[in-house]
Amino acid sequence: MKTAGLMSIATILAAPGLAAAQTFDLPQGCEAFVTVQGKDCTVSHMFTCISDPEGHTRRADLDEQMITYVGRVDSEAQWIESFHLASGHTERLESSPADRASLTELLATDRDTWDFVTQSDEIGPTRYTGEDRLTGESVVIDGVTLLRTEYEIVTRDGDGAEVWRGQGREFVHPDWRVFLSGISEYTTPDDSFEIDGSPVEFIFPGEPGFLSVNPKYGCGVVMSSLATD
Repeated sequence: MKTAGLMSIATILAAPGLAAAQTFDLPQGCEAFVTVQGKDCTVSHMFTCISDPEGHTRRADLDEQMITYVGRVDSEAQWIESFHLASGHTERLESSPADRASLTELLATDRDTWDFVTQSDEIGPTRYTGEDRLTGESVVIDGVTLLRTEYEIVTRDGDGAEVWRGQGREFVHPDWRVFLSGISEYTTPDDSFEIDGSPVEFIFPGEPGFLSVNPKYGCGVVMSSLATD
């Protein structure tokens, strides 16, 4: 069996489905359970693989040209590993975070703080600190009930210098044990911008558009700048 980890990225990129611009082909031993069409010209596929620990979920994001992200989270929604294709770097969660992200705590107390470091051969360590909060609201999108969240995040490099920070509103599916994108505001030393990646459609196995590689919404729209004078 092919390994379903980040080493299988080459297999995913070479999948004939991508070349034909029709269907996303999963690694051997993996099964998708939902395709999400987002507002930001992104289509995402969530899947599980038998070679992963129980409760782990993988996600692959695609824009109009390519796969942009492949990652894996555990049942607490911790970022176990990520591959960012635009920058070409991978990240893996450290073994003993100072404050682990915990979806269980968020659902039980309406708030979860976190402080953890990811290791990367390409860019070195990155420290993430912040929190998620439940707003107490739920929303139904395309027949799927989601809980609304708010978050704040700050990232720092290995020297402690701030790389970027963000805040926004997301969604969480308590049964799938995953977060879904919403409206996010990001600030770097050089720029500020907003992205709305909120889900528009949820497509399940057997439905038209399941595992499609073609995003449907928001394509060609330029991200709005938040920079002021």
